[in-house]
Amino acid sequence: MGRFSSIVTPGRLAAQVKQVAPVHTDAVNVQSDVQSLIGQVEKKPDRPSPSTSAPKKIQSKEQRTREDALHTKRRLHNMLIDDLDLSILDKLDEVEMRKQIEARVKDIVKSEHMKLNAGEIQELAAAIIDEMTGLGPLEPLLADDSISDILVNTHEHVFIERGGELEPTDVRFADEAHLLRIINKIVSAVGRRVDESYPMADARLADGSRVNVAVAPIAVDGPLMSIRKFSKNPFTLDKLVEFGAAPEVVAEFLWAACKAKVTILISGGTGSGKTTLLNALSQAISHKERLITIEDAAELQLQQPHVARMETRPPNIEGNGEIKQRELVKNALRMRPDRVILGEVRGEEAFDMLQAMNTGHEGSLATLHANTPRDAITRLEQMVGMGDMKISPEGVAGQIASAIGLIVQASRLSDGQRKITSVTEVTGMEGPIIQMQEIFNYTKTGSGPNYEVIGEFQATGIRPRCLHEILTSGSNIDQSIFQPGVLETGRISELSLHERMP
Repeated sequence: MGRFSSIVTPGRLAAQVKQVAPVHTDAVNVQSDVQSLIGQVEKKPDRPSPSTSAPKKIQSKEQRTREDALHTKRRLHNMLIDDLDLSILDKLDEVEMRKQIEARVKDIVKSEHMKLNAGEIQELAAAIIDEMTGLGPLEPLLADDSISDILVNTHEHVFIERGGELEPTDVRFADEAHLLRIINKIVSAVGRRVDESYPMADARLADGSRVNVAVAPIAVDGPLMSIRKFSKNPFTLDKLVEFGAAPEVVAEFLWAACKAKVTILISGGTGSGKTTLLNALSQAISHKERLITIEDAAELQLQQPHVARMETRPPNIEGNGEIKQRELVKNALRMRPDRVILGEVRGEEAFDMLQAMNTGHEGSLATLHANTPRDAITRLEQMVGMGDMKISPEGVAGQIASAIGLIVQASRLSDGQRKITSVTEVTGMEGPIIQMQEIFNYTKTGSGPNYEVIGEFQATGIRPRCLHEILTSGSNIDQSIFQPGVLETGRISELSLHERMP
């Protein structure tokens, strides 16, 4: 497919907004249908019209200038779509394509008597190219590697997270229809849809970034979208050590445990770095193993050559065809996996995951939302119960105690730092209670002058029961790391974990 295959032309917009819309050969009829369908999207009976129910906002000169620029950009974009032969442009390299678009923009600016200098024309042409080939106003934010999250709160407000802290931006969409067009471009690229009958959707961008969308009627003030960006270069455990997320000895232990096929559950809150940690841990897995990944929206960045990826599917417009995680887990067991990796456990598929881990698929990895390792166990028990399985609570607890080896707790602190705050081993059952022992933890000790969190990593002094499995698998780790005391942070060895622990 060419780079212009995702441009929202009138015919494509009609197909996205109304999948059952008839195909017209008459361009006038197509344009009429598109305008009608756009009106249906923008019409929101549950939300009063700003022009009739709310006083008109008094705009500053800067706001008016920005809105004029947005509307000018959209008008030029529409004119270029009508004038340019996209099939010819698609065959050109990027430099030549930009030259032709800039030349056409200059012609339009001249014919429309717009007062723009050369720099403004070049900037306008770049913005129009982003609109035609990418995601419009979001493109500069997506290109900025220092940004980890992009949060769109209606077409008027866009926030970003940089360095763990939220900050507003000057990025704006021309209007609600403009934002909806970008949203439809994203979700339709992965075969999903979002409209009034199905107002929520999970999707992903071409680089693997995670996208969540909510539109009317559940989004009261206008469309909402969040984009969790992923680094183009996946994080390794060595990188996490450099950033202070964990001491090097803890990273060594987790690497050795993953290599030794100890089943690891990564627990944490939203934005705590669970998926990043899972990606980093997966680098310890042998390239000779076959991995099956199961996700709601495929976003894992595993480095092994033998990875089979599957993702769930939402129901179609008639409400049929939905495929849930539980069905994918069952199917994965028939695909000869060495390990099953779940992007996130959130429902009844927990039971099938435990069954897989207890039937010859040790070393599997999964993430879930929980505040502490003990909460993670409780959530697993509750999610197994969601499957309406006729199994006693003691039986569920026994399955969990037998399947899970380690629980790694990831947390985002109040200042935005991300830390591995606990490494806990599941040791078995004592009566009806699942027994656990903490091996490493992170303790907050104070705050700095800029309210940054100060703390220290500690070893509790407990030797893990899985140590025998680790040592017999060929990993030679220093057993003195389990002695009680504060652990040194930062890189200790010049060699990477992969070089030290092949």
